[in-house]
Amino acid sequence: GAERGITLRVLLKDGLVEPGDGVLSIHYLGKKFVGDLLNDGKIRWVETGQIFNSPSAWATHCKRLVNPAKKSGCGWASVRYRGQKLVQYKTSWLHKYQPSADMVRRRERWMVVRRKRAGWKRGVVKGKRIPVRYCTLGTRDAARDPHTLVELSAFSAINRFQPFNVAVSSNVLLLMDFHCHLTTSEVVGYLGGRWDTNTQLLTVLRAFPCRTRLADRDSASAVEEEICQNLFMRGLSLVGWYHSHPRGPALPSLQDIDSQMDHQLRLQGSSNGFQPCLGIICGPYYHGNQGVASTITPFWVVPPPEQRPNDYGIPVAVEVTYVQDNFLTSDVLNEMMLLVDFYRAAPDLVQFHQFWCPDTTMMDKIKVCSYKNSLTTELHTNLNFWLDILLNYYNSLLNAFWPFI
Repeated sequence: GAERGITLRVLLKDGLVEPGDGVLSIHYLGKKFVGDLLNDGKIRWVETGQIFNSPSAWATHCKRLVNPAKKSGCGWASVRYRGQKLVQYKTSWLHKYQPSADMVRRRERWMVVRRKRAGWKRGVVKGKRIPVRYCTLGTRDAARDPHTLVELSAFSAINRFQPFNVAVSSNVLLLMDFHCHLTTSEVVGYLGGRWDTNTQLLTVLRAFPCRTRLADRDSASAVEEEICQNLFMRGLSLVGWYHSHPRGPALPSLQDIDSQMDHQLRLQGSSNGFQPCLGIICGPYYHGNQGVASTITPFWVVPPPEQRPNDYGIPVAVEVTYVQDNFLTSDVLNEMMLLVDFYRAAPDLVQFHQFWCPDTTMMDKIKVCSYKNSLTTELHTNLNFWLDILLNYYNSLLNAFWPFI
């Protein structure tokens, strides 16, 4: 809450920045934009004299001039004040007023405790999250646990046809599943691809894992900006997102349903033209899965009926065709190396020498998953070679010896 309340006006008031001509700048895809910081915290673009109320508004406007498909500007990570990113000034403010932020966090933790004591965590039995049927939810209830899992409906069950077809590259499936296996905490990433309005086909060609902790909001905007640029450089569009439920069923929670609705509306934009946004949930370490492989759940959310606007959106299962890639791209292998390096020092890293079940180690498990995701024996042999290198490199960084398999 404290972080969301920080504005340029706050930074000016507390003396972290000062107004001035030409002190703000944006560098984007080879273009440079310069702005003045005004006394009231607003930004004046030097080239046109236009006034913008926030860094995000200015960054979005400038970036759309270069890339019309740009949806957001990631302003605090993109705009620089005297050469330094504004997000660093926001971090300085948080450090300076840390006692206030700590007080907010303590109050939030106490509210969670109170809700638990009041029976807030419905749908949880002995630590397990029990999915509920959508028809039992009814109107939104602020007292309901946002982590309540909801069973997926079929399009046919709500008298609809799936409004689009989906094809997902096997390399996307592999990288996404590999990311979800590396940590016992929830991870998130984005999906890049193309939408063909003529054939109504959504093709998912690339996964972009977010190499950041979910609680680390300072770095999140920079990571998302990097992904936006990678999408643009590859000629791809943002077509969806994925996240993990490490030890639970791969079903959407109420929070996931709302997030998916937000993503769908943002991709649709202001044109009101239809463009689907695919959500995927991966459940790597849930013992209720059939066999060793992860459960992969593609889903979409149908808005509630017009006569019931306060209901939750309806989560529906999406039928997907998985397309076999002929080889592992250098992008995928490089991303796997970066992920291993990112999580190697994490407190919630997965110990691959430990046993997933009595006769299968964590390393065996991920190799079985890779076989199912790579689909062909020839590609799996190549993939196993790289997995040996990656996972043993991962182990060596922890000063643990694992034999090559």
